[in-house]
Amino acid sequence: MSEPEPTAPEPQGAAPAEGQLALDVADLPGGVPGALEAVLMVVDEPVTTLALAAVLEQPVEDVERALAELERGYEEQSRGFTLRQVGGGWRMYSRHEYAPLVERFVLDGQQARLTQASLETLAVIAYRQPVSRSRVAAVRGVNVDGVIRTLLTRGLIEEVGQDEESTATLYGTTSYFLERLGLGSVEELPALAPYLPEVDVLDEIAEGGRG
Repeated sequence: MSEPEPTAPEPQGAAPAEGQLALDVADLPGGVPGALEAVLMVVDEPVTTLALAAVLEQPVEDVERALAELERGYEEQSRGFTLRQVGGGWRMYSRHEYAPLVERFVLDGQQARLTQASLETLAVIAYRQPVSRSRVAAVRGVNVDGVIRTLLTRGLIEEVGQDEESTATLYGTTSYFLERLGLGSVEELPALAPYLPEVDVLDEIAEGGRG
């Protein structure tokens, strides 16, 4: 009579099945509430309880309870932010009492910190739009890749199309740019002279720089 073949031991630390978390959220230091905070800190729009439960792989009831506890805790601690259920989903918001401070930072603080290079690049785009990145660089005589990214992030410029010949991306100012300057349209921008050469002269300078 042959002896049964030995059974191979279960592998330690086996990889989770596809689509499953590599850890149990309940074992994390902050548990389910901490995991919810981590997710809600990076969302751009309200997330439903069902979606949060699916991401955390936790029962909906546990997620609902944790959300309620977080909302109550923020209120009791008078934190600068709160958790609200809006439009069928949950999202972090700054408390309304701090709205004036937040508005000051966004509109006057962060936006006022544009560097001289950013302001000069923005001026070229405003007066020469639609204009390509290479044309802006030629006018300014320096690389403007980083500055363009900054202006895009600040919402002051946007992509407005492509050059038919070179297929280069063309940039122009946004409605937010006009709003910040108190203008109705780019036609209301003040004349460049006597502060800077007229647009045609700028083009000549750019062409000469490439010659």
